[in-house]
Amino acid sequence: MIHAYKLMGQNIIIDAGSASVHAVDDVAYDAITLYEALPRSEIAVKLAAKYPELTQGDVDELFDDIEELKFDGRLFAPDATFQVDDRLDGARDIKALCLHVAHTCNLRCDYCFAGQGRYHGDAALMSAETAKRAIDFLVEHSGDKRNLEVDFFGGEPLLAWETVKSTVRYARSIEETHNKNFRFTLTTNGVLLDDEVTEFCNAEMSNVVLSLDGRREVHDARRKTPDGEGSYDLIVPKFQRFAAKRDGSYYIRGTYTAANKDFTNDVLHIADLGFSELAMEPAVTAPHDPLGLTKTDLPELFRQYEILAEEMAKREKAGQPFTFYHYMLDLEDGPCVYKRVAGCGSGSEYFAVTPEGELYPCHQLVGETDFIAGDIYSGVKDGFTFRRKAINERQECRECWAKLYCSGGCAANAYHASGDVDGVYERGCELFKKRLECAIWLKCEES
Repeated sequence: MIHAYKLMGQNIIIDAGSASVHAVDDVAYDAITLYEALPRSEIAVKLAAKYPELTQGDVDELFDDIEELKFDGRLFAPDATFQVDDRLDGARDIKALCLHVAHTCNLRCDYCFAGQGRYHGDAALMSAETAKRAIDFLVEHSGDKRNLEVDFFGGEPLLAWETVKSTVRYARSIEETHNKNFRFTLTTNGVLLDDEVTEFCNAEMSNVVLSLDGRREVHDARRKTPDGEGSYDLIVPKFQRFAAKRDGSYYIRGTYTAANKDFTNDVLHIADLGFSELAMEPAVTAPHDPLGLTKTDLPELFRQYEILAEEMAKREKAGQPFTFYHYMLDLEDGPCVYKRVAGCGSGSEYFAVTPEGELYPCHQLVGETDFIAGDIYSGVKDGFTFRRKAINERQECRECWAKLYCSGGCAANAYHASGDVDGVYERGCELFKKRLECAIWLKCEES
């Protein structure tokens, strides 16, 4: 299966079976798109009629090139997703935990999936003892995996700052004994960000995610303090100081809603503030939420992603580049087929931990009590399974050209959109495919 599209002057062919990408001229584009539908002789007639300058030698050489790519498995390749062994059915060692150190928040964001940070429960902070036990649980269930990941999440994790620090120190103290290497990430709204936090993050956090929605009026309309004031002027100077001092990765992560469908302006505003590592996600809301994005919004959102890609290419050439998370794409050394088919590993390789120590398969499912997987004291409960269907088992994914890039998408988004973790978050699928097209266009521009 191939996916062919034209975008901003580029003709691009994606071979779904091999995940190969080809940037081609008009003649090759037409020939490849007709190749499996018509006999070679008929394609030659159509090409000659459309491109009278072509010689028979040109046509023969073009067909030889297509045949060579097909023989090499880079065009019209067989579906690689069915070449995966039974590891998909077996238990997997745990390699990552998302520690919900704070089920409370010092902001009140309109679109918060976590219910103002409380996840439909009472406000709570994780104790240092619970966090320490979570680290032990991860080590005990990590098998031979050496590299382990721990995300500090909330709510607002800086409200449990002492727990964060003590957890990192404890994990570092047992790394050598257990032959483990911990990678830590912190997500914060920035209200409590100060020099001490910055210094500690530089020393210990592999990545830090900073929440900012873009232009002042957009950000302040959605991300308010408890007394109803906007938080833009409070956090932006702190984020700028943090980025200037940051020794390591960070992301400014925004959320866009139906109120700012022109989100490209927010991304560019953040870049113009001096930040170079950016992300902007669509809000996932309850049905009929006025902030929710709908199918009718897709054409405008697609246009925005194209505008963003084109502007990024311009700034790259002008020596003012920035990174956009959804356009980061490794075409040379991406995930193996097994990982592409199996997906993110939620509920098997990855769990979220509540302040009380309960286990959930994903941070976005915390509070959905049907998904409680056990706890860090007694382990994953007997009979718990969270094996999503692999993409080769899901009818909606089988014929999708993007399946080797998205791996079936987000389980939590699918559940919240359809009531089934194996369901389809249709709008999310469409947005993913558009972002992928733009990301590949950018790669072609670079080359």
